[in-house]
Amino acid sequence: QVQLVESGGGLVQAGGSLRLSCAASTRTFNNYAVGWFRQAPGKERTFVAAIKWSGGGTIYADSVKGRFTISRDNAKSTVYLQMASLKPEDTAVYYCAVEKIPWGLGSSEKNDYGYWGQGTQVTVSS
Repeated sequence: QVQLVESGGGLVQAGGSLRLSCAASTRTFNNYAVGWFRQAPGKERTFVAAIKWSGGGTIYADSVKGRFTISRDNAKSTVYLQMASLKPEDTAVYYCAVEKIPWGLGSSEKNDYGYWGQGTQVTVSS
């Protein structure tokens, strides 16, 4: 079983940047694709970005393409989400998650993920 801890959230002005981190408790994390999702108050949890187990491929939601970058450092068992040009509509709790099946490419479907972190709050003021 893998435990995930997100960090790096906070309050930022529109147009600003933040980098979120997702640190795993076990190196088996390195064999799995990882995704970032977000949930705004009163809304469903939605896909943001995902990265292949090896880090060689990424996918993004249309709403964040060109502004967010997902990356991973398997030596540190950590995945990052670099967020730039933040908008008030990016305000949400951000969660990282690990796919249920190893060696994956990354998915935008919540049901493909088996382990979730507790989330980190990102608030973007206008």
